[in-house]
Amino acid sequence: MAYIILAGQILSGLATIALVLLHSAKGEGLGGIGGSASLFTGPSQAEAGLDRITWIVVAVFIFCSAMIGWGIVKF
Repeated sequence: MAYIILAGQILSGLATIALVLLHSAKGEGLGGIGGSASLFTGPSQAEAGLDRITWIVVAVFIFCSAMIGWGIVKF
């Protein structure tokens, strides 16, 4: 069980880094590569979906960190 939580923490941490890099800043950022987000939905809908996914992944990371930090999960 402990290794599943640890793997979840590592994977959600890497996913958080990738998702934050995909967000558009003042310019296009890395999210403008390929332009695929604007092909299927409007830019505001794509950004809202990306925000939602990012917050879910961050919540998983915080949950896994809390489980390990509070000693609920023993290695």
